[in-house]
Amino acid sequence: MAHKQKQLLFANLVTIVAIFLLICSSFAEIIFEERFEDGWQSRWVRSDWKRSEGKAGSFKHTAGKWNGDPDDKGIQTAIDARHSAISAKIPEFSNKNRTLVVQYSIRLEQDIECGGGYIKLLSGYVNQKKFGGDTPYSLMFGPDICGTQTKKLHVILSYQGQNYPIKKDLQCETDKLTHFYTFILRPDATYSILIDGRERDSGSMYTDWDILPPRKIKQATAKKPADWDDREYIEDPNDVKPEGYDSIPREIPDPKAKKPADWDEEEDGIWKAAKIPNPAYKGPWKRKKIKNPNYKGKWKIPWIDNPDFEDDPDLYVLKPIKYVGIEVWQVKAGSVYDNILICDDPEYAKKVVEEVFSNREIEKEAFEEAEKVRKAKEDEEAQRAREEGEKRRRERGHDRRYRDKEHYKDRYRKHRHDYMDDYHDEL
Repeated sequence: MAHKQKQLLFANLVTIVAIFLLICSSFAEIIFEERFEDGWQSRWVRSDWKRSEGKAGSFKHTAGKWNGDPDDKGIQTAIDARHSAISAKIPEFSNKNRTLVVQYSIRLEQDIECGGGYIKLLSGYVNQKKFGGDTPYSLMFGPDICGTQTKKLHVILSYQGQNYPIKKDLQCETDKLTHFYTFILRPDATYSILIDGRERDSGSMYTDWDILPPRKIKQATAKKPADWDDREYIEDPNDVKPEGYDSIPREIPDPKAKKPADWDEEEDGIWKAAKIPNPAYKGPWKRKKIKNPNYKGKWKIPWIDNPDFEDDPDLYVLKPIKYVGIEVWQVKAGSVYDNILICDDPEYAKKVVEEVFSNREIEKEAFEEAEKVRKAKEDEEAQRAREEGEKRRRERGHDRRYRDKEHYKDRYRKHRHDYMDDYHDEL
C-alpha cells in the first residue's frame, strides 16, 4: 500500500512540474519574428538615406546563391559600395524585469572586404524613410569586417543618450556560410553572447562596459607595511660552507694529456698538460634556499568602495524598443539577413537555430558546389587570358619581324643605289 502511495505521489509531482513548465512557457513572449516570407514588404520600409547623393543601396528578396532550403528566403544587400538601410516597426516593449533576447542570421556570400553585418534596435519615434547612420539606437549588435585585421563583433548599448561599446575584443565569423548571432541581456545586468547557439562570451554590464564607474577601486594611498615579508624563499641561516670549498680550483690539468715524444724541454720549455674544467668546482658558494616561515604572500594594493560609484538598478533597461533596423555600408554587397527574432525566451531562440541548422549540411554541399563552379570559371578565364596574351605576343613578334625585314630591304636598296651612283661617276 505504501509503495502504491509513493507511486501516486510521484505521478502527481510529475504532473505538477509539467503544468508549471507549461505555465512558465506560456508567459514567454515573442515580440517580433521575421522569416521574410510572403508579405514581408508590408512590414519593412526601405530608407531613402543617401539616395540624393547617389549612395543609397538596396535589398533583394532571395535565398542566396547557396542555401539549405531554396524556399527559405531573406533580404540581401544588392549594390556594392552603398549605404543600405531598412527598418520595421514592431510592438513597443520594455525589457524591464525581463530577459531580452535579440537574434538573427546572416550569410556573407560575398568577399565583403570591408563592411558591416549588424542590426539595430531603435527607440522613440523614427522617420523610417530617413533612417540611417545618424539615427539614435538602443542596441547595435553584429559583425563588422574590414580587411584581414578587423573581424569585430559589435555590442554597443545606449545609456542616457550615449553609446557604449563593449570593452572586450569579440571576434565574428568570416566564412561564407549562415551564422546565427544571439545577444541575451538579463534583469541582473548579466549577458551572454552566442554564435550558432553556443555561448561565445558572457559577463556583466557593470564590468564589461564603461557605463558606470567601477564599484571597487584600488586604494591609491595604500603602502606596503614595513614588516610585510614577501620573500617566499630565504637563505638557510644554518647552512655552512664546507671547509676548503674556496680552495677548489676552477680548472685542473687534463689527466689524459701526455707529453709528446718529441718534446725537448731545452728547446720547448717545461711541458705542462692542458687545463680542463674541474668537475669538482661548483662556483661561488651560496647558502641553500628554504621556505620563508614569515612569508605573507605577494602584497597587493587593497580594493576599496569607489566613492564615485552610484548604482542604477535599471542599468540593463533599454529605452522602450519600437523598431528593428539594418543599416550597413559594404564595399561589396551580398549579405543575406534572415530569422530576425526579439523575444524573452532563450530556449525558443535556441530552437530556431536548431531548426534552420537542420539543413546545415545541405547548405555546405551547395556552397562547395558553387565554389567548384566559381573555381572552374576562374581557371577558364585565366586560361583564356593566357591564350589571348600569347596571341598578342605572337602578333607583336610577327609585326617586328616584318618591320625588320622591310628595314633591311630599304637599307639594301639605298646601299645599291649609292654604289651605282659611284660606279657611274667613275665611268
